[in-house]
Amino acid sequence: MTKPVVGIIGNSHLLHDRFDVQLTGLHNFRAVVQVADALPLMFAGDPAITDIDELLNIVDGILLTGARANVHPELFNTRPQETYEPYDRERDGLALPLIRECVERGVPLLGICRGFQEMNVAFGGTLHPEIRDVPGRMNHRMPRLENGEIHPDPTVVFGERHGVQLTSGGVFEKMYGRSNIQVNSLHGQAILEPGERVVIEGVAEDETIEAIQIAQARGFALGVQWHAEYDCTNAPVNHAVFEHFGRSLLEYKNNRS
Repeated sequence: MTKPVVGIIGNSHLLHDRFDVQLTGLHNFRAVVQVADALPLMFAGDPAITDIDELLNIVDGILLTGARANVHPELFNTRPQETYEPYDRERDGLALPLIRECVERGVPLLGICRGFQEMNVAFGGTLHPEIRDVPGRMNHRMPRLENGEIHPDPTVVFGERHGVQLTSGGVFEKMYGRSNIQVNSLHGQAILEPGERVVIEGVAEDETIEAIQIAQARGFALGVQWHAEYDCTNAPVNHAVFEHFGRSLLEYKNNRS
């Protein structure tokens, strides 16, 4: 039996200030291969290149990854500011309708960080453009040195930063078999108002929303604010997310066959 195929969204990037490329982090590929036991296939995060219908005829699931670029504020009725940049309007233009189509068809969907935020906006939700500016909230961005540079040690960057209280009886509490987990934190934007079908499944100690599911989805449709793709083979919290995603991929593939 062939393995399920997971479409991994790409991000627009200007290489050497000259060349337009699409890229995504290697941790995403490793998580799909090593834990979800599937074949990763990156596709361009650009509606001028990627046809959603054709894509979903090929893949057995979609992974919406984190990214440096933020969801554009105009998509949730907020005025853009230079401090909220960079943006990736091409990915915005593809990801939001792709999310809705996955949910409608029952295609397994996992959103991480930016992907988590895209899932909320796709169903009419709004975002905090910069969560650390909200009174009472912690700085959820990645750790930096005193000189402002990103910390050189990835175990520090992706280390556990805070707890998440899981919704009693929710899908994540059932997944983990407990009500509280510890997660990493590397994001600027965060959910402000949940979208129409967005169900809150977990919140951080400062009340930042960290886990969601899409109500009445025909298949797996979960999102996490933390970077669950990191060190999946050794981090139980991250491993569980991709393990359950992998099961849904295989089930979808077998049912479709």
